[in-house]
Amino acid sequence: LMELNDVYALAAVIAAYLLVQVVTRRFDPFAPIWLFLVGYIQIYIIQALSYHDWAVRVRGIELVTAANFRAFWALLLMIAVYESGIGRLLSALLPRPPQGWAAGPIYVATPCLIAWGLYCSGLLIGNGMAPSATPEEALLRSFPFVMLVGGILLVVSGRCQDRPRPVLFALGLAIGAAYVLIWMFNAKRSHSLMGVLVTVCAFYVTRQRRPSWPVLLGTAFLGALVVSVAIGWRGNKGYETSATGFVQFLGDFELSSILKNMNIEDEEAPTGKFITYESLEYGGFLIMMDATPEKSEYDYGANYLRTFSTFIPRIVWPDKPLFGREQWVKAWIASSEMKRDMTFTGPAIGLLGATQLNGGAWGTGIVITFLGIFLSTCFEYFRRHASSPWAQTWWALSFVNAWFMVVTDDPMVWFYYNYGFTTMPLMIMLWVGNKLAVPALGTAGAGLAGAAGA
Repeated sequence: LMELNDVYALAAVIAAYLLVQVVTRRFDPFAPIWLFLVGYIQIYIIQALSYHDWAVRVRGIELVTAANFRAFWALLLMIAVYESGIGRLLSALLPRPPQGWAAGPIYVATPCLIAWGLYCSGLLIGNGMAPSATPEEALLRSFPFVMLVGGILLVVSGRCQDRPRPVLFALGLAIGAAYVLIWMFNAKRSHSLMGVLVTVCAFYVTRQRRPSWPVLLGTAFLGALVVSVAIGWRGNKGYETSATGFVQFLGDFELSSILKNMNIEDEEAPTGKFITYESLEYGGFLIMMDATPEKSEYDYGANYLRTFSTFIPRIVWPDKPLFGREQWVKAWIASSEMKRDMTFTGPAIGLLGATQLNGGAWGTGIVITFLGIFLSTCFEYFRRHASSPWAQTWWALSFVNAWFMVVTDDPMVWFYYNYGFTTMPLMIMLWVGNKLAVPALGTAGAGLAGAAGA
């Protein structure tokens, strides 16, 4: 099966990269490259192998081979740029974060953020995940992540080395755990996984430490478990949709279902039943490879304009377009196995599906290069200022986005659908407030330059 050679080569490259990082003692589990690779493995190795027969039957060997080769060289480019040292140079040019950490704004902000997050989840003044009654209510309920932001603010405030506050720390951990449980119950896998990863990161970076291998493996298992529970609960038909039913579901949950929900073990389709995997990210990638540019036009990166346009209210720009969406839909119409029309709002196409739509191989090369520089610069900046409570909060709430860059509609969705509205405004306010009002508390240090990942 020559078309799978690049998939096996891809797996070998990732394994070798991990081995080198571990042997040279440069491995840091909170480096964004690892979550990027987790998403990459899920789509371009696991899905590519699990759905290979379907892919060849529907798209042909030539296209599948080209897609797998694209995934292979794109990752080589990503690792090369990420490890090039450009990010280290750029991070030194950025302004230093605040070294002080005022407790007053935290005491004011966190109760509001937690209450708002609970409201968005449907637990306060709401009917679960039922549709909102008005557009205004729908908008107000669009920011559940702020609950986790509030929890992490408490964790960091409770672990400040100049003045530890154990009660705040414990409360922050409890908020993180509650966030995971709430969003498992609401059947949202991404929120559940974010709750685990963000809380674990905050727990360790506030002491400038890293988890042991047993803790890392346990965290990986817990992440897979909460995702699988959320997916399983979403499709549940045998239990009452209530807290009692959810507890019963958890009691009967079979660990073997994790393999199916992670695309490692496929469910057998009933004989004669039509089945397609184009709704999965690898399937969406193949659609984009097939559709553009022969059947449908590139979007030439128009989707990234949403990084800015999203924040312009429609009251100011009433006819604001959804940049790039038209080309995305036309590509689905051109190559989907099923009939689609311009009202289609289907699933994610993954990182390489988006970059193919941006401009084929050239589009992929440009976007991957940018991501390698962006992620390495962000991480090097965090390492350089790892003792700053502001930097600890920012990184705990930010590093998970490396995973979203791979598994969503395009590499910037994380920013303009969540981060730009929930985390970024608060971090800007905390930066300004602590810079202006709080003197340095003497907690600044050399960061983690000599620790794991140096």
